[in-house]
Amino acid sequence: MAPDTVSLRYFLVLAQELNFTRAAARIGIAQPALSARMRRLEAELGTALLVRNTRSVELTTAGAALAESAPPALAALDRAWDTARSAGAGELGTLRIGYSLSTGAETAPALVDRIIRSSPGLEVSAVPMATPEISLAVADGRVDAGITRGEQPGRGVRRFPLRRVRVGVQMADHHPLAEHPEIEIAEAAAYPLRLPDRSANPAIHDQLSALFREAHPNPRFHTLAVSFDLSQHDLRDGLTLAPAGETALTTQPTGLTWRPLRAAPPLTIHLVLPRVQSPLHRRIRTVAKTLAHELHWLPT
Repeated sequence: MAPDTVSLRYFLVLAQELNFTRAAARIGIAQPALSARMRRLEAELGTALLVRNTRSVELTTAGAALAESAPPALAALDRAWDTARSAGAGELGTLRIGYSLSTGAETAPALVDRIIRSSPGLEVSAVPMATPEISLAVADGRVDAGITRGEQPGRGVRRFPLRRVRVGVQMADHHPLAEHPEIEIAEAAAYPLRLPDRSANPAIHDQLSALFREAHPNPRFHTLAVSFDLSQHDLRDGLTLAPAGETALTTQPTGLTWRPLRAAPPLTIHLVLPRVQSPLHRRIRTVAKTLAHELHWLPT
């Protein structure tokens, strides 16, 4: 049986000092206790490590060999302990994140970057997914975490608010409403409104369409034939508006502007985790919570 590491570490101090009194003081124990430890260590190994006399301590051949070979072995053991602790804290392994395209402009990259920097032992991959699929993918283990917009349904998961963003509308710079710093919902509802296809995100589609229907009897909704037209040609007619969260400002093409809607409820971005969570999931939750606080993503 291998000796306990405490006695081995004590021996290395004694091998450096070659004096029981100084070694005991350096370790912080009584000299008789150190002597007893060394006798027990020699008994466990079945060989003498030290030659003792009234004036000095010398290493035997076995003692010199142990003093040379023990430090790298202890260092390797320390690394093994650190690895186990890091794994237990969710700081090692592989992390797969699925995120909706609407969170890819700012929120998902910020969270992924923070996770990578705070846990360099994690191998992180993040891929865009259809929003309705993310909760299901988290629940069945295809991904470890998800980032979604809106109150997405799904079993076997827990959702944590990550960010709340103001709702507004994108429009051409020359739109009649572009001169207003803030727009009434009823005013916006009087113009053609472009909404994404409902299948892309039913929760957000329903939230936004209900917002305008409550303010106007017959809002004019339409859906783009091309789901992700990054140039947003339809808005350049100077009439069409596109409801969007404030994060749209980060990827807004030239010639377009964004204005907030007065009194509109915010859009909520959620972190989605399995209902039964591992240390890795708890680590993600902690990092996300800290990031949201630092960046004021969840204003009261």
